[in-house]
Formats: sequence, structure tokens, C-alpha cells
Amino acid sequence: MTHPPEKDFPWWLVVVVAAGLLLFWQVLSSPVYLEVLRKLSAGIGITILVAVVAYGSACLLGLGLALMGLSRSAVLRQVARTYVEVMRGVPIIVLLLYVAFVLAPALVEGWNAVTGLLGLDPVRPRDFSLLWRAVIALTLAYSAFLAEIFRAGLLSVERGQVEAAMALGMSGWQRFRLVTFPQAFRVIFPALGNDFVAMVKDSSLVSVLGVTDVTQLGKVTAAGNFRYFETYNVVALIYLTMTIGLSLVLRRLEVSLRQRA
Repeated sequence: MTHPPEKDFPWWLVVVVAAGLLLFWQVLSSPVYLEVLRKLSAGIGITILVAVVAYGSACLLGLGLALMGLSRSAVLRQVARTYVEVMRGVPIIVLLLYVAFVLAPALVEGWNAVTGLLGLDPVRPRDFSLLWRAVIALTLAYSAFLAEIFRAGLLSVERGQVEAAMALGMSGWQRFRLVTFPQAFRVIFPALGNDFVAMVKDSSLVSVLGVTDVTQLGKVTAAGNFRYFETYNVVALIYLTMTIGLSLVLRRLEVSLRQRA
């Protein structure tokens, strides 16, 4: 009789923690590593900010797209499907560059056209921060994937429960808030967690725009001290610490949700 996956002893975690502790010891005992860590630590806040804001925005947009995809309106369904297919077909790094250097200037130009009619001062394209251009790009990219996750979760709720809620006189919003979404959320939580971890890693792509996250500071530091081995060891350690720690927290929450079901 096989054991459930949750009962397996996490030997992988033992190996990773052992390797991480060894690397931490090297970092703490080496002036070079400590100097690199000091410089890179300034980018951790930016990395977390980009990941959290972009993922939160992508969840809201993705949920809206999922509801559009399940709408009775054929127009809304087609609009949602078109968006999802287009965004999933464009590499994230290409979308970052497109938003930063095509969409953002176009938005600024449109904004100036409107505000010009109102007699307001124009906005310069450089006033539109590259950080927020990157956040918008990641939001657009991930919202397409999250839309499919939300759609699958909403479809997993049995129709009979929705009909029972209707028989009790619940409004559409009440049915969604009290019946449909809570059940769908328990189903899709693992997938949402995986995408959040992926977002933390993909936030490193904002370095192509010069946003001073951990990866960008790593590139600048390595170019200045030529300590590529030490610098990228620390970069990897920072990301592994964030992603593995986040994965363990999400796994614990997943187990808790299953126990409450």
C-alpha cells in the first residue's frame, strides 16, 4: 500500500536546506560574499513589490476574464478568449518590451490628448516609471493564465449547488460569494500558489528594463567587481530562499484548506 504524497518525508527539503546552510555559511564567513549580499539586499524589496502587486492585479483581471468567458454573452466570451490566447502566445520578455516601449508611450500620448483639451500640463513618457511598466506587463501576461485557472475552478462547482442557492432566493452576487467561489477556490488554490511562486521568479525579467531588482543589481555588481561566481551564487540563494519558503507556506495552507473541506 502506497503512502499519500503528504506522508512522504521531505528528503528533498533536507538536501536543499543542507546545501543552503552551506552556502549561507560561505556567505557569512567571506567578506566578498557579505559585500555582494549587502548590495543585492537593496533589490529584495523591489522584487517582492513587483511580484505581489503584479500577481494581485493579475488575479483580479484573471477572475474578471474567467467570468467573461463563462458569460451568457457571446461577445464577452469571444473577447475573453481572444485576450487569453493572444497573451498566452506572447513570451513574457517580449510583452515586457512591448509594454515598456510601445504601449506605455501610446498611453502617455493618449492621456496628453485628453488632458490637453482640459488645459492641463502634458505628461512626459519618462514620467511613466519603468517599474510600473514592468508591473503592467507581468499583470497582462499572468492574467491570461490565471483566467483559465479561475474558469476551470468555477466550472468544477456542481450545478446542483448553484440551483439550490437559487431556490433559496440568493442573488447572483450572493451565489458567487457564498457558494461558487469558496468551493472553486479550494480546488484552484494549489495552481494559484504555483503561479505565485512562478511570478516571484519571473519578476527577475524586469531587469531587462533596468529596474533595480535583485537580478539587475546582481548584473551591475558582477560587472563592477568581476566576481561572477560569488555574485550569482548570492542571487540564486536569495531567489531560492524566497521561493522555497513561499512554497512551504503555500503547501501548509493547502493542507489546511483540505482539512476544513
